[in-house]
Amino acid sequence: MNGWDEGHPAWWLNLEAHPDAVVRLSGQEPRPVRAHEATGDERDRLWRRWVEVEPDLEGYASQRTTEAAMVVFEPAS
Repeated sequence: MNGWDEGHPAWWLNLEAHPDAVVRLSGQEPRPVRAHEATGDERDRLWRRWVEVEPDLEGYASQRTTEAAMVVFEPAS
């Protein structure tokens, strides 16, 4: 998240402009994906889940005015 500084990190700006990517998970073959920013209910649901995994997240996020992008990777068709 850009070190929790203001603004969006360069990796997100690049991905936003060019959403086709390749995901490489440990022990699996690389997979083509397409990224999109989660908004609305989807973002709220994912954010709540992330906070369950990382309880300090809300504190970090509250230190900046830029809303952290929630990025979803879907299999490329």
